Amino acid sequence: MLQMNKKNRLSAAFIFIFLAVVCLFAYSPSADAKPSSHRLELEQTFRKSHGTLVLKNLKTDQVYTFNSGRSKQRFTPESSFKVANALIGLEVKAVADEYEVKRWDGIVREFPVWNRDHSLASAMRESAIWYYQAMARDIGQEQMQKYVNRIHYGNRDITGGIDTFWLNSSLKISAVEQAEFIEKLVEENLPFQKKTMKTVKRMMIDDEQDEYTIHGKTGSRLSDMGLGWYVGYVETDKGIWVFATNAAGSGAFAKQLTLTTLEKMKILN
Repeated sequence: MLQMNKKNRLSAAFIFIFLAVVCLFAYSPSADAKPSSHRLELEQTFRKSHGTLVLKNLKTDQVYTFNSGRSKQRFTPESSFKVANALIGLEVKAVADEYEVKRWDGIVREFPVWNRDHSLASAMRESAIWYYQAMARDIGQEQMQKYVNRIHYGNRDITGGIDTFWLNSSLKISAVEQAEFIEKLVEENLPFQKKTMKTVKRMMIDDEQDEYTIHGKTGSRLSDMGLGWYVGYVETDKGIWVFATNAAGSGAFAKQLTLTTLEKMKILN
C-alpha cells in the first residue's frame, strides 16, 4: 500500500511538471511574435503636412509609426528606388563597381551637379537620375522584373518604361514596405551577394559622426515636389534603427522630418 501511494505521488508529480512545461511553452513569446508597435506624436513636427514615418529598432523589434494609415499607402518611390536599382545593377554586372563612370551626355538637366560625369556612388550621393536611367536600360526589362519580384518591392509593376517606371509612374511602395526592404538590406538578407549589399550600404552613407552614422536616400517627385521620401537606417553604439518617411513636399523636407524625429527620440545625440 505504501509503494502504491509512493507511485501515485510520483505519477502526480510527473503530470504536474509535464503540465507546467506545456503551459510555459504555450504562453512564452514566440520567435515569430509580431514586434510591438507604438504611435509617434509628431503632429507638430510634420506641421500639418500629409506624411508618415515608420521607425524600427532592430535590437528590440519595437516599431514606431506616425500616421499608420498613410504608412500602408503606396506611392511612387522616385529616387529612393536608387537603392534597389544599385543592388540590381551591381548584381547583374550592368556596372562593375561603385566607381564605374558614365560620361555626361551634354543634356542640361534640372540641377547643375547632374551636368557632369558621374560614378555609381556619386550619382547616388547627388541623386543624378540620368545615370540610374542609363543603368536600368543596361539591366533590361527581364532582369529588372526578375529582381523587383525577388525582393518583393512594392507592387512590382515596372510597366511604366524601363527607365521611368519608378518616377511618378507604375511602381509604387508604402513606407512600411520601404522599412522592411531596408531592414533586409541591413541584415544582408536580400537575394544578392554579400559584397553587393555591403557596397550599396557604404554608398548610402549620408552623415558620419563619432556618435552615429546615417545611411539614407532621398526621393522627390520633380514634376511638382508634391512627394518626398527619405529611407535608410542609422547606426549608433546602442543599436540600429531603420526609417522610412514620405510627405507632401520634397525629399529634403522628408529628410528633415526624419532627422528631427531621430533627435526627439534621442537616437541622435
